[in-house]
Formats: sequence, structure tokens, C-alpha cells
Amino acid sequence: MADQCDLCLLGLIVLSSLLSGSSGEDDVFISSGENVRLPCNNALSDCKSTTWNYNKHSAAVELIAGGMKKKDTERHESLSLGSDCSLNINNVTIEDRGSYICRQYVNGLQGPDARVYLHVLHVSPSSSSSSSSSSSSSSSSSSSQTEISPGRSVTLSCQLYVYDGSSCDDLVYYEDVNLLWVNQAGVDLQTDSRYQISAPDPCIISLTTTLLNEDHNREWRCEVTQRNKLKTSVTYTVQYSVDSSTLIPVSSSNSQKKSSPTTSAAPTQVMFQIFA
Repeated sequence: MADQCDLCLLGLIVLSSLLSGSSGEDDVFISSGENVRLPCNNALSDCKSTTWNYNKHSAAVELIAGGMKKKDTERHESLSLGSDCSLNINNVTIEDRGSYICRQYVNGLQGPDARVYLHVLHVSPSSSSSSSSSSSSSSSSSSSQTEISPGRSVTLSCQLYVYDGSSCDDLVYYEDVNLLWVNQAGVDLQTDSRYQISAPDPCIISLTTTLLNEDHNREWRCEVTQRNKLKTSVTYTVQYSVDSSTLIPVSSSNSQKKSSPTTSAAPTQVMFQIFA
């Protein structure tokens, strides 16, 4: 009886997909280092027939087969299958960006694919002496631990890594996706002459400023919006310490919009500890 019910449900899903002309697609935005849930919108009563495939560089990799995790895949330890057949990825990296497909079968009948496009937001810091020439920024360190101090210039490069089959131009034009740097109050830093904001690419936006003594506990946040709705962000907090001469990133939780089911709601936060 349960199999018959599932088969009827699958038939309705297939019919609905044919009538709508779509099998279901989602764009999911997440910050690197966070956990994400990718929904399988056509989930049945159990996940025994669920398959998750990952497409990267035009090659498909099977992550989940028959409701079981494939242990021979890269980073398999970071994957798990939710009770609703969603795919959970822990500690997301920029390498996890891509196209994910959830596929289900009942009595040999394949349902419509549920496709999720995962885009990953990542921020890289670098610094240079404020007295250096403008060309010095190209040779400054891009390491996650960068020696800086008050009076030095710091650049935060925020990039949205999209899956290989997409382009930033398409996301901006068709999905109204935008990147911006804001302060603690949510005010666009483009309006403050102290900050130099540059966007050499639709999915890259950089903030450059010279650190001041009063920057202690100051926050800057890189946000991704889609149709004017916040999708995810990374917050940077500057703290001066006499015990450290390096900029040390400390990751916490993700900042996906509260209404989204894919992640937790607290912002990603990185702390800068800087020699005073």
C-alpha cells in the first residue's frame, strides 16, 4: 500500500512538472566555512530511492545512491542525508560550488530532478603600508594571516564563487544578484569617502581603507542580495591587541536570511587581531 501511495505521489509530481515545464531549481548562497542544507523538493515518504549527483567541470559525481552515502567520493565525511532527503554539507569550501541534482525512483519510475545551484561567498584579506605606492597592493600578501597595524592599508576582497556552468553576468542580469560592503548599521560603504570600493567583476567587490586607532571593534560586512533580499554575508570585526601582530580569522556561523531553510541565521564573523 505504501509503495502504491508513493507511486501515485510520484505520478502527480511528474504530471505537475510536465504542466509547469520545470522540475524545480534553486539558487543557494552560503559563506565558506559554514554548513548548508540543499533541499530535495520532490522528496517522498522515505529516502531509500534517493540519489544525489554533483556536477563540476562537466563531470557528474554520485554522492548519494539508494539513500546511502558513497564513501569513495571526495570530502565524503562532510556529507550527510537529511530525514527529508536533503543533502547536508558541513564546512563548505569554494570547491563545493556547483550544480547538485536530487533524483528519486519508485518501482523503477524516475521522478523529475530537483536541481540546486550552490554559490559560495568568500573574503580574502591583504595589507600594505599606507606610504607605499599604489602598485604595492598587487604584491601584498593575500594570506589568511596578514601582518597589519594602525596606519597600514587593508584590502578585503569579497568574491562570490558560482558553479562552473553559470556566469556572474547571468546572475546579475537575470537573478538581480548584487554584492556590497556595509557598516554595522547596514549603510553602504560606497557612500563613505574613507573607503575605496571597487568591483572589477560582477561577482567581486573589494574594500580598501587605512586603519585608524578608533577602528577597534569596528565591523564591515560583505553581503549578497538577490532581488533586494539578503542571502548570505561575512562580517569582519577589527580588534586591537598588544599580544598579537597578525590578522587571525576566526569563523563562526552563517548569515543566510532568516526565512531561508538552507542555513542557520547568525552571521559569519571573522575577527582581526592587530598589533597596536
